[in-house]
Amino acid sequence: MPEFMDVHHNMVGITAEALKEAHNADLAIQDEEKVEFKKAWADPESGVVYCLSEAPSAEAVQRIHERAGHPADEVHAVPLVV
Repeated sequence: MPEFMDVHHNMVGITAEALKEAHNADLAIQDEEKVEFKKAWADPESGVVYCLSEAPSAEAVQRIHERAGHPADEVHAVPLVV
Protein backbone atom coordinates (compact mmCIF):
# COMPACT_ATOMS: atom_id res chain seq x y z
CA MET A 1 0.00 0.00 0.00
CA PRO A 2 1.31 3.51 -0.79
CA GLU A 3 2.74 5.67 1.99
CA PHE A 4 1.93 9.34 2.56
CA MET A 5 3.35 12.16 4.67
CA ASP A 6 0.87 14.84 5.54
CA VAL A 7 1.62 18.23 7.03
CA HIS A 8 -0.45 20.45 9.31
CA HIS A 9 0.57 24.09 9.82
CA ASN A 10 -0.53 26.68 12.39
CA MET A 11 -0.40 24.36 15.40
CA VAL A 12 1.97 26.52 17.47
CA GLY A 13 2.06 25.41 21.08
CA ILE A 14 0.67 21.92 20.46
CA THR A 15 1.35 19.66 23.43
CA ALA A 16 2.23 15.98 23.49
CA GLU A 17 -1.21 15.32 24.96
CA ALA A 18 -2.99 17.24 22.17
CA LEU A 19 -0.92 15.45 19.52
CA LYS A 20 -1.81 12.08 21.02
CA GLU A 21 -5.52 13.03 21.15
CA ALA A 22 -5.49 14.07 17.49
CA HIS A 23 -3.64 10.89 16.49
CA ASN A 24 -6.09 8.76 18.48
CA ALA A 25 -9.02 10.48 16.76
CA ASP A 26 -7.53 9.43 13.42
CA LEU A 27 -6.90 5.86 14.64
CA ALA A 28 -10.51 5.53 15.82
CA ILE A 29 -11.88 5.91 12.27
CA GLN A 30 -8.94 5.04 10.01
CA ASP A 31 -10.29 1.59 9.07
CA GLU A 32 -13.30 3.17 7.37
CA GLU A 33 -10.97 4.45 4.61
CA LYS A 34 -8.43 1.59 4.81
CA VAL A 35 -5.82 4.03 6.16
CA GLU A 36 -3.16 3.09 8.71
CA PHE A 37 -1.65 6.05 10.53
CA LYS A 38 1.82 4.94 11.62
CA LYS A 39 3.39 7.88 13.41
CA ALA A 40 2.96 11.58 14.14
CA TRP A 41 5.58 14.22 14.92
CA ALA A 42 5.16 17.82 16.03
CA ASP A 43 7.25 20.93 16.49
CA PRO A 44 5.30 23.11 18.96
CA GLU A 45 7.59 26.07 18.29
CA SER A 46 6.98 26.24 14.53
CA GLY A 47 3.48 24.76 14.75
CA VAL A 48 4.16 22.08 12.16
CA VAL A 49 2.81 18.54 12.58
CA TYR A 50 3.72 15.59 10.34
CA CYS A 51 1.86 12.28 10.02
CA LEU A 52 3.04 9.16 8.22
CA SER A 53 0.43 6.73 6.94
CA GLU A 54 -0.29 3.92 4.52
CA ALA A 55 -3.44 4.47 2.50
CA PRO A 56 -5.08 3.74 -0.83
CA SER A 57 -4.87 7.46 -1.73
CA ALA A 58 -4.02 10.94 -0.50
CA GLU A 59 -7.74 11.70 -0.59
CA ALA A 60 -8.43 8.88 1.89
CA VAL A 61 -5.84 10.35 4.28
CA GLN A 62 -7.40 13.80 3.97
CA ARG A 63 -10.94 12.48 4.52
CA ILE A 64 -9.91 10.85 7.83
CA HIS A 65 -8.15 14.01 9.02
CA GLU A 66 -11.13 16.16 8.05
CA ARG A 67 -13.60 13.90 9.86
CA ALA A 68 -11.32 13.84 12.93
CA GLY A 69 -11.38 17.64 12.97
CA HIS A 70 -7.89 18.53 11.79
CA PRO A 71 -7.58 18.64 7.98
CA ALA A 72 -4.07 18.43 6.58
CA ASP A 73 -2.66 21.42 4.73
CA GLU A 74 -0.58 19.14 2.50
CA VAL A 75 -0.57 15.41 1.70
CA HIS A 76 2.48 14.03 -0.13
CA ALA A 77 3.05 10.58 -1.59
CA VAL A 78 6.25 8.96 -0.30
CA PRO A 79 7.19 6.49 -3.05
CA LEU A 80 10.76 5.86 -1.87
CA VAL A 81 11.70 4.91 1.69
CA VAL A 82 15.03 3.57 2.95
